[in-house]
Amino acid sequence: MNIIMGRRMMKAIGLGLTLAVAGASFGQSGVKKRMDLKELVIGGGCFWCVEAVLEDLKGVEKVESGYAGGHVFPVTYEEVCTGRTGVAEVVKVFYHSDQISSADILKMFFVSHDPTTLNRQGPDSGTQYRSVIFYTTNEEKELAQNVIKDITTEKLYANKIVTTLEPLTNYQRAEEYHQNYFAKYEKASEAEKAKMNTGYCAYVVSPKVTKFRQKYASKLKKG
Repeated sequence: MNIIMGRRMMKAIGLGLTLAVAGASFGQSGVKKRMDLKELVIGGGCFWCVEAVLEDLKGVEKVESGYAGGHVFPVTYEEVCTGRTGVAEVVKVFYHSDQISSADILKMFFVSHDPTTLNRQGPDSGTQYRSVIFYTTNEEKELAQNVIKDITTEKLYANKIVTTLEPLTNYQRAEEYHQNYFAKYEKASEAEKAKMNTGYCAYVVSPKVTKFRQKYASKLKKG
């Protein structure tokens, strides 16, 4: 009986060790996955538009609307709208670097807005709507410079690119009602849309998002 019990205990210990090793491997895999998740902070006009365009890209985990730069912190949406804070409407893109590269994120950013109009995107004007890439390291700055150089060489735009490269300062997540604004609009009932900025979503955001989705369908998530 003691021998049998001993064997059972040994098997149990062996099984426990196997599970522990498997658990450790899974944990390491999880850490690696989190390490692969990187961030970019960019601005190209109204953050509703930029967020709606980029969040459907393959490899993008999520996109957060926010504010960055300027000399006022913390700041409110109403203050940013005055154009006197130096703060830009931006999005923070969280993406898996093993699925989509930083360069590809930036290239999609450049084709999703007009980087040649100074402090303006369509009907929106002011420094808060400037085309901007915020960097946290010299490597990120150099990457942005190289992407701009490539786009300029390819003559994607007839006019000069005026996108600014700025060190990331004063980043702040925007108010909750701004998060996934256009996604909420698309799913909203007519009664709910009546309480939202329907005109802007229908005539500014929607055409831009629709055009992007059609042109770059192969780069978007399915479903």
